[in-house]
Amino acid sequence: MSSASEQLTQFGWNEWFDTQADEKGLSGQRLARVIAVDRNQLLVIDESGEFRAKLAGRFLYRTEQATDFPCVGDWVSIQYNCSDMFALIHDVMPRKSFLRRKAAGDTIEYQMIASNIDTALIVQSCHFDFNVNRLERYLVMVRNGHVHPVVLLTKTDLITPETLQQMIEQIGSAGINTEVVALSNVTGEGVDKVREMLQSGKTYCLLGSSGVGKSTLINRLTGGHRLETNVVSETGEGRHTTVRRELLMLNNGAMLIDTPGMREFGILGAEEGMGDSFADIYAFASKCKYGDCSHSNEPGCAVLSAIEAGSLHLAHYKNFIKLRRESEFHDLSYLEKRNKDKAFGRYIKSVKKRSGHQA
Repeated sequence: MSSASEQLTQFGWNEWFDTQADEKGLSGQRLARVIAVDRNQLLVIDESGEFRAKLAGRFLYRTEQATDFPCVGDWVSIQYNCSDMFALIHDVMPRKSFLRRKAAGDTIEYQMIASNIDTALIVQSCHFDFNVNRLERYLVMVRNGHVHPVVLLTKTDLITPETLQQMIEQIGSAGINTEVVALSNVTGEGVDKVREMLQSGKTYCLLGSSGVGKSTLINRLTGGHRLETNVVSETGEGRHTTVRRELLMLNNGAMLIDTPGMREFGILGAEEGMGDSFADIYAFASKCKYGDCSHSNEPGCAVLSAIEAGSLHLAHYKNFIKLRRESEFHDLSYLEKRNKDKAFGRYIKSVKKRSGHQA
């Protein structure tokens, strides 16, 4: 590792990125990490500190897909002159891991959430927000992006220990073997366990619905009021105030990305994440009589037999079927859209070629 890249280890740089920089021809160039994105402006950081940046014109011209633009957590190649107000971003490094979802609305496209994350902290409130099906949806996205998941159950002060134990058992019954940490931002119970989990030079991301206590947890971890939080509502739920994704440096050297609550969370291109999150169902599926078994009504279906025998929970199976159908539908729509885009691109090139020839 070069002396320049060694100075970047405090921001998450490692030998994997060294190799990627060599292969991409970026060795020796100035590199920085994106810590915030606000429309067309970005905030980046390197060993010299934080500064604003924008995309170079050439990069904008050659970049076609939205997912190829920088997101929080990305490493970028920059050019910076002290006399300029903004540094220029010329390239984006390959991503070691990522979090992405289907874009909100009817658009069949990916939306990047963050990148180069070591662990995703999936936050659910024990009070009104707890939902195993939604948790499985988050786990599919996280595992599909090669990110290690940990589940945080917050607001334990609003429920009884017996209710908390029932929730943890529900998670286990769904075949989820991810580490679960219960905590309360009010009493502080469990917060130290989260703090001990965060390692220097590693990047973590908080995911969850609005008002589950993500910003309050960050304030506890930083020992101050780094992020604004609103008054708790009558239901006991906080009111969400995070409006953009931002990478924060903690006192112990760990990095934490806070994200706005996601109202809509579509699954797209999540085959690998499905296999990891529903490994128990895939294990039974390997024993089905037919290789193309849909696990709906075929004779000799080992998945349905496991449900009948009580070896597989029905709710877990139903959520698997729902997510798989959703993913397949969106994947097909996405493929059709990409093919149309490519065909249109070829048409434009042919028109330009004919026009140039006639001229």
